[in-house]
Amino acid sequence: MSAETLEFQAEARQLLQLMVHSIYSNKDIFLRELISNSSDALDKLRLATLRDGLEADTSDLHIRIVVDTEARTLTVTDNGIGMARDEVVSLIGTIAKSGTAEMLRQLKESGDAKELIGQFGVGFYSTFMVADRVTLVTRKAGTDDGTRWESGGEGTYTIEEAPDAPVGTSVTVHLRPADEEDALFDYADEWKIKGIVKKFSDFIAFPIRFGLESDEPINSMKALWARPRSEVKDEEYHEFYRHISHDWTDPLEIINMKAEGTFEYEALLFIPSRAPHDLFQRDGRRGLQLYVKRVFIMDDSQELMPDYLRFVKGVVDAADLSLNISREILQQDRHIQMIRRRLIKKVLSTIKDLQGAQPEKYATLWREFGRAIKEGLLGEPDNHRSILDIASFASTRGADPTTLADYVSRMKEGQEEIYFLTGDSRSQVENSPHMEAFQAQGYEVLLLTDPVDEIWVEAVPEYDGKKFQSIARGNVDLPSSSEDAKPEEEGFDPLLGFLKGALEEQVKEVRLSHRLTTSPACLVSDADDITPTLEKMYRAMGQEVPHVKRILELNPAHPLVAGLRAAHEQRPEDAALTETAELLYGTALLAEGGDLDDPARFAKLLADRLARTV
Repeated sequence: MSAETLEFQAEARQLLQLMVHSIYSNKDIFLRELISNSSDALDKLRLATLRDGLEADTSDLHIRIVVDTEARTLTVTDNGIGMARDEVVSLIGTIAKSGTAEMLRQLKESGDAKELIGQFGVGFYSTFMVADRVTLVTRKAGTDDGTRWESGGEGTYTIEEAPDAPVGTSVTVHLRPADEEDALFDYADEWKIKGIVKKFSDFIAFPIRFGLESDEPINSMKALWARPRSEVKDEEYHEFYRHISHDWTDPLEIINMKAEGTFEYEALLFIPSRAPHDLFQRDGRRGLQLYVKRVFIMDDSQELMPDYLRFVKGVVDAADLSLNISREILQQDRHIQMIRRRLIKKVLSTIKDLQGAQPEKYATLWREFGRAIKEGLLGEPDNHRSILDIASFASTRGADPTTLADYVSRMKEGQEEIYFLTGDSRSQVENSPHMEAFQAQGYEVLLLTDPVDEIWVEAVPEYDGKKFQSIARGNVDLPSSSEDAKPEEEGFDPLLGFLKGALEEQVKEVRLSHRLTTSPACLVSDADDITPTLEKMYRAMGQEVPHVKRILELNPAHPLVAGLRAAHEQRPEDAALTETAELLYGTALLAEGGDLDDPARFAKLLADRLARTV
């Protein structure tokens, strides 16, 4: 079959152009990516023979690097699983996942690619930072047909049969002409290649050999998680983290674990220093790498770590699991469940330690991942206390967030509840009418602005015996600042009855408020009703929920309410009072950040009323 010329997918062409124009400062990354791809291929072949019964020679799995100084080529070869023709087209010719598209969008916005390339793990494409042309020859284990792929990075590639291709994959990088300023002359020199391998790939579990003849590995092949921490440099941990996470930044924290006894396992975990772009995407990468007795089993094992800790990266190496374990078996295996519980406990305790000993690190962690961690309050009740202990929240006390323990320690005498208010933003919550009496009397209120906050406060009943209480729900009865205010509440029943009738489509009750000091009115939910935000969230998820009417509370000391009371006493049949009732309800709804049912009608009523006052 003759060579066929195909076009790269549009986003792949954009990415190739970025590579060709050398936007990335550390070009050594291309060799690291090729070696990582080869390591993955070797892992997959060994696993296929152990688990799937594939007949293949795995007695000498290795990676070989060969340079030709005169021809200026560098070739990375492995005898791993290999690829079929269709796989070559789908894996190299197309960018199927959204990650790289997101990277291109961020690159256009920031104009700085120094970290974005590593962050999104472009892998094979990084070869075009140093290559005029790249040739790939591969044959999948268990098949007879080989494939040859070649491209100069200009938007097209050729693909043809390669009948004599051995099992595995060979990538030949045709290096661009020597350019000292670009440091490309180094990649055809032995010392440079060995230096890159030592720096980036020393931990690869397979031997990396240099040259056509030598069988001596140039990497140590030591599993990093099996070595004592005292023997491993931070730089080695950081590079291993980059290898498994495709994040070019250093991790925020490193966690080593080793369990011995009836069930043995080792774990090396990393807490990133920044949230990945897909942290809240349903198809985002999550989970840990699982090994059994140093044999790679699977990537992204979600069974080892709960979804709310999905940002944690790392490796777990178990001693007593079956090599042919499947995801279905993992979900039910009691050893896996035991490892999971211990990993969760260790991660949460590490965050607690950071909170006390390294507050700057903790602040970074909570800023990047706090929203995800709070999802853990929706399940696994055994860990609720640990999550609440490490959580921090904005509050009316000041700009710095507070822990629940600190909040409880500051509670006023006689206060039995932890007060909070949810909303879309801090400024909206702080300026809510519901806050007025609490601020006037010096009660601290937590300001909860993440969507998950609307849900977990329903699932978690209390902390240290103190119940969570929304100041926008139920009948909050704070001590009055003055007993003299009581007489002002007398004689309002006729007005309350009128307003309930005028607004019967919008509210279930109208009553006087003890939570308002400067606003004329506010809307509150009954203690057992869902909040408007939660109602909106359910509808956005496609779940139909009945509309819940709320309670309109009036400030009896406000001039508007007092004037409305007097007007109702004097002319109870005046139609203008009904319009005033609508305006009062609408302003209360807007003050808390709500949405009007009929904005045009509200605007017309307001304009007409203003016109009569000028």
